[in-house]
Amino acid sequence: MTKIQPLLTPYKMGTLLLKNRIVIAPMTRSRCNNNENMPTDLHVKYYTQRASAGLIITEGSQVSKRAVGYVNTPGIYSKNQVKGWKNVTDAVHKKEGKIFIQLWHVGRVSHPDFHNGELPFAPSALNPNSKSFTPNGFKDTVTPKEMTLDDIKTTIKEFKQAAINAKEAGFDGLEIHSSNGYLFHQFFNKSSNIRKDKYGGNIENRARFFFDVLDEIRQVFPENCIGVRFNPSMHNAHGIDVDEETIPLFEYVIKKLNNYNIAYVHLSEPFTDVSKVPYAVENIANHFRPLYHGTLMINNNFNQEKGNDVIKNGFADLVAYGKLFISNPDLVERIEKNLPLTTWDTDTFYSDTGEKGYTDYPFS
Repeated sequence: MTKIQPLLTPYKMGTLLLKNRIVIAPMTRSRCNNNENMPTDLHVKYYTQRASAGLIITEGSQVSKRAVGYVNTPGIYSKNQVKGWKNVTDAVHKKEGKIFIQLWHVGRVSHPDFHNGELPFAPSALNPNSKSFTPNGFKDTVTPKEMTLDDIKTTIKEFKQAAINAKEAGFDGLEIHSSNGYLFHQFFNKSSNIRKDKYGGNIENRARFFFDVLDEIRQVFPENCIGVRFNPSMHNAHGIDVDEETIPLFEYVIKKLNNYNIAYVHLSEPFTDVSKVPYAVENIANHFRPLYHGTLMINNNFNQEKGNDVIKNGFADLVAYGKLFISNPDLVERIEKNLPLTTWDTDTFYSDTGEKGYTDYPFS
C-alpha cells in the first residue's frame, strides 16, 4: 500500500476541513486593469483552476484607496469590488474549494500618484528608499505622512469595513497582511517606526496597531476564520532591517496570539540569505513552532519534498506555495501523482497580459 504524503492529508482548521495541506500563497498578479480595481471573469477562472488546493489565499486586496501602492491590484472597499469577489468565491465553492482574502495596506511603499498628489501614510515620516509600481512605471518612494492618532483610528475602521465586505463577498475567512514591509510591518520595525506615542517605542507599543486591528476584525469574522502573516527575518527590503528587537517583537506577537483562537499564523522563511545578518533567524519554522500552539503555515521556496518533510517533522501544519501554483494550476494532482512540473514565466507575473502567464498554463 502506498503511503499517503503528509501534504495530501486532510486538516481541520477551525470549523473548516481542508482536503489537503497545500495552500495557495497570496500573490500579487496585477490583472485588475479596470477603473474600479475589481476582480473580473479572468480572476474567476484563475482561482477556480486552482480550487483543488486545501486553501486559497487571494492576492493582497486593498482595504481603502489610501492602502493602494501597486498598479492594477484589487480592492475590497467598493460595492463593485465586493461583487467581483463574490463571483470568485461562488465559483471556488462550486469546486468545493476554500478561500480566504488577504487584507492589504502598503503604507509608505506607495506614491503620491495613487493619492491625488497626497503623501502615503506611514507610522513615521521616514522614506523607505524603495520603488513603487505606479501607472507610470516604477518610481522612487517619497517621505510619507506620519499618521496621526485619528489617521490610525480611521485605518482600523477601514480594516473592519473591509472584513465586513469580505464576509458579504462570501469568503470563508481572511488573512491580515502584516508582512513584507507593508503597513503593519512598518509599525513593528524600528527602522520605520520612531513614534513617541502609544504606537511607538517599546515592543508592546509597536505591536499595538496590529492587535487593535485584529480585535476589530474579530467582531466581524470568528477568530478561527482569521489568519495572520509575518516575515520575521525580512532584511534590507522596503526599508526594513533586522535589529536586536526584531525577533523578540515577533516572539512577543506570536506568543500573544496563543491567547486568541485564530485560524493560523502564516510565516515566511527568509527571502534572502540572512546567515551573516546579526540578530536574524535562518530557520523560521523551527524557531517559532515551539512558541505557537495553533496552526502554523510556512512558505517560501518549498518544493514537494521539503513540504512533506516540514509537516512530517512537526514544524508546520500547512505549506503555502507561490510560484509553483502560478505555473501549475493542478499542483495538487501533480504532487499526488509525482508528475513533472511546468516552469513559470517571470515576465508575466505582474503584467497586463490578460490570460498570458495567468490562466493559460497547461494542466497535466
